[in-house]
Amino acid sequence: MVLLKIIPRVLFFFLFVFPVLRASSQYKVINGIVKDSHSEEGIAFASVKFRNTSTGKLTDSSGAFYFAMKEWPSDTLEFTCVGYQPFIFVIDQSNDSLPLVISMERGTFNEGVKIKAKVNKGLLVWRKIVQNKPRNDRYRFDNFSYELYNKLEVDIKNLNFKKIARFKPFRAAGEIINQNIDSSEGIKYLPTYLTEALSDYYYQKNPKKRREIIKAANTNGIKNESMIKFLGGMDQVINIYNNFIFVFDKQLVSPASDNGDLYYNYNVIDTQQMGNNRFYHLVFAPRRKGTDTFEGDCWVQAGTFAIQKMNLRLGKDANINFLETLSLVQEYSLVNDTTWFLSKDKFVADVSPIGKEKPGVIGRKTTTYRNVVINDTSVTTELDKNKKLEEIITLVGADEKEKAYWEESRHEELNKSEKGIISMIDTLMNAPVFQKFTNRLNFIATGYLNIGNFQIGPWYNWVTSNSWEGTRVRFDFGTNKHFDKKWWWHGYLAYGFGDRKLKGKGELFYLPKKHPRFYLYASYTNDLDFGQNYYGEVSQDNIFALAVRKQNIPLKFLKVNEKRFEYFNETRSGFSSLLAFTHKMYTPLKNLLPKDSFATGNNRTPLASAEVSLRLRFAYLEKFLENTFFRTSLGSPYPIGELTFTKGVSGIFKSSYDYVKISASVSDYINTPPYGHVSFQVYGGKTFGTLPYVLLDIAPGNELYYYNKYAFNMMNRFEFIHDQYAGINFEHNIGNGIFRLFPKLKFRQFWTAKALWGGISEANKALNFKGGNNFQTLDGKTYLEMGTGIDNIFRVLRVDFVWRLLPLRLPKSTTDGFGVFGSFRLSF
Repeated sequence: MVLLKIIPRVLFFFLFVFPVLRASSQYKVINGIVKDSHSEEGIAFASVKFRNTSTGKLTDSSGAFYFAMKEWPSDTLEFTCVGYQPFIFVIDQSNDSLPLVISMERGTFNEGVKIKAKVNKGLLVWRKIVQNKPRNDRYRFDNFSYELYNKLEVDIKNLNFKKIARFKPFRAAGEIINQNIDSSEGIKYLPTYLTEALSDYYYQKNPKKRREIIKAANTNGIKNESMIKFLGGMDQVINIYNNFIFVFDKQLVSPASDNGDLYYNYNVIDTQQMGNNRFYHLVFAPRRKGTDTFEGDCWVQAGTFAIQKMNLRLGKDANINFLETLSLVQEYSLVNDTTWFLSKDKFVADVSPIGKEKPGVIGRKTTTYRNVVINDTSVTTELDKNKKLEEIITLVGADEKEKAYWEESRHEELNKSEKGIISMIDTLMNAPVFQKFTNRLNFIATGYLNIGNFQIGPWYNWVTSNSWEGTRVRFDFGTNKHFDKKWWWHGYLAYGFGDRKLKGKGELFYLPKKHPRFYLYASYTNDLDFGQNYYGEVSQDNIFALAVRKQNIPLKFLKVNEKRFEYFNETRSGFSSLLAFTHKMYTPLKNLLPKDSFATGNNRTPLASAEVSLRLRFAYLEKFLENTFFRTSLGSPYPIGELTFTKGVSGIFKSSYDYVKISASVSDYINTPPYGHVSFQVYGGKTFGTLPYVLLDIAPGNELYYYNKYAFNMMNRFEFIHDQYAGINFEHNIGNGIFRLFPKLKFRQFWTAKALWGGISEANKALNFKGGNNFQTLDGKTYLEMGTGIDNIFRVLRVDFVWRLLPLRLPKSTTDGFGVFGSFRLSF
């Protein structure tokens, strides 16, 4: 019986298979894959043709091709595709069996979108895409979930470490780095960061809820305690069906936008059958230069008009800084017979801040989606665990997974280069000379230098000068995370060679809990007041203030002796409270009313106050970038509100005043594509009590030619004082604006408005408006300054033209009605 089963198979092999194999052995074979040189994604249906012949074929949907012939019709292959430069490959007759990897450089899509037909089929397909958005956008579902695998690599390119190594401080580090540089792509780059994350993501439409559980995170290279939360999918969701696609901090018009025909030219250049589905090949390019748009192509399923694959690249004339090239690829797969769902996206950005051939950064992010579940109760059950609408949960031990776990769990295997990166980064990060190298670079960039468990800096405060202190020197010393993970202390001493006085500050910070945040803080300060306040006024205690100070404005000097204690507590909902006790003693030194103008009795000190304040703040879904002790807000999708109540008490450490202060503010940042973004702050407050000017509200003026976003730039410090006030700061960054007519300049336009209303009681007027001072009050009038200007000059400079419109010239006013200010702004 066994023999009877074997005999037919043997006969089949010799009659059919063996002749084919024998024949194929007489054929020459050439095969390979055609890829985009930037995104490294396969190019579907590219033309592969033997040059000067009619023999050729198209690559398949993955970019692969295969030829088997007795003789080559030509010794040269020609690769062409819309949007790419032609590629010529000369066949090596002695080695024609190895798979080829053809990398095609980008060209332009403009040729592909020239319309010659009477009916523009591309425009018809675009309209069908827009019409069918409600059927194809994944956010149409009531809920869904999936497992997400995210891989991120960041490399430094074009670093000439041979030149760097000539400098003795960097010599040893340069030698190690040169040994680990990868030049496989033709561009020398140093891998600096590679991370993987595996998470479960849950989404509900109404009410909108999101939840992500990060199950594993594998970080290499640069580490940050808050970075893991940004490695999942919560903050990296790109939906090509939206009208606008966010790239860094810019909003680009999507090719699938409802108004896409105003920004793009469309054309269908091909139709292909893949399996049981027919697809249109739609290409698109910007209609006008200088607009924030993409160029690229997509494959659209006929019938449903769902996008199966989208290739986006940044238009050459798009007004985005520092990006040399950018690729965004999204692929969709069927999860059932009719439902297309995102299966993979890839984002590659080549950031070149100072030029194409200069040092820059290459970032690559690849995300894959598996185990998609749609409209299921398991999703809502998991989302019911949320304590707020959006939560990111990092499981305990997520960053401690073994190698075997990753080999089994990652969606795609690491390639040879990626495996080498892990080893390479480990070598660099553990090399003492490289650690010294990065420490020195950090010192130059941030001003701070770590020495063991301690830290010195910032260097830009070390030497400065003013008319009261003469030359001022300052030295800061504190601890870092290596000293302790919960305790941080810092202090500085400063000395003025003009006034021959020693000043200083000491502060202690204790952070027992980070999420949600809870801390205790105490400080003692005995120094000049350089203008720091809650408005965020630029400090004049640094070396850069020397060159940008306004002329002919009397300098005001005020010495402050302050003791402060803070108790901060935050909840998971974004609500926080700050309880503080502050004792201050002010000593006016120059061009301000002296202390003896405010004599008090009962053995109390003039200009001395003791107060308790409570600040309540609500910032829903606010995100932060954190280090061991401190954090920087990345903003909130909702307005941020603050309310502060302050009670001043006399008789505590010789304090002299009883008063009550109430203040409030609301701020927000709103994207308004395609017209840029708007930011504003509305604020107000009132003081109850008769007080010297140092305890009233001093409107924040700016005596520098460096533009201050939070101050009134056409107002001097101590020019206006009030005990009740309200104001608004408003800024609209338009984008290209009128400079769209000059796209090569890549300038940007904006306008600003700042208004203030204020008043002061008769009692406070009598106390403070004495001879020898230039104080003013609005007395219910409006202070208004408006401005416009040019941003993005040489990518980093901004020039503001500001007019002081109201009030009209006041008797004691020494300011002009117009001013020009400069500042540095780094943005994409």
